[in-house]
Amino acid sequence: MKAKSLLQILWRWTKKIVFVIFIAQFIYILLLRWVNPPVTITQLVSWVSGHGLKRDYVGSNFISPNARLAVIASEDQLFPDHEGFDWKSIEKARKYNAKKPGRVRGASTISQQVAKNVFLWQGRSFIRKGLEVYFTFMIEVLWGKKRIMEVYLNVIEMGDGIFGIEMASQVYFNKPAKTLTKQEAAMIAACLPSPKQYKVIPLSSFVAGRSKTIIQQMNNLQSDPDIQRIIGTSPP
Repeated sequence: MKAKSLLQILWRWTKKIVFVIFIAQFIYILLLRWVNPPVTITQLVSWVSGHGLKRDYVGSNFISPNARLAVIASEDQLFPDHEGFDWKSIEKARKYNAKKPGRVRGASTISQQVAKNVFLWQGRSFIRKGLEVYFTFMIEVLWGKKRIMEVYLNVIEMGDGIFGIEMASQVYFNKPAKTLTKQEAAMIAACLPSPKQYKVIPLSSFVAGRSKTIIQQMNNLQSDPDIQRIIGTSPP
């Protein structure tokens, strides 16, 4: 067989494989609009590395509006308004990281965090960031803000080996996520920058201080109509 013919065959098969992979991942993204992710790479790594895997997925009706408001206040105050990316924050982070390469400042939105935690792995490689952009765009288009928020609150790590707001609420406060108070929700949200490091119970000084700031921001944001629609407190 001539080399040219072999290359043509390989190219045809490559295109078929890429097409099948694209269709499969598209179907998977669409399916997750209604079905919770069976497991994520981050969760598997936590389990394999000995940190454990404690989780309990719940629907939006079983999550306190305080939890939604707390993570918006702490992680992404423009969540209702952007289309997946906060370009101003990304540019600020880029300039900061260029000036201080020894430190890393992130600018990920809630949508980007969902894309990373559900479909990808932790890390800062260009390949992962590129895939993150793609998956962020797809979930913004196919899921919508409320579903993105629901998945976020179910898959994000909120303690060492603790994933999701329901498990965090049970472990820290011995109560369901549906009944979280503003203070309790703010304490959980305060640990999100580094949930293995910043402790909710016993309460670390970082979480204690940051939760107070988060509550202030929650009070400022809770009357915003766009945020009310996301957290489920807008009038019918």
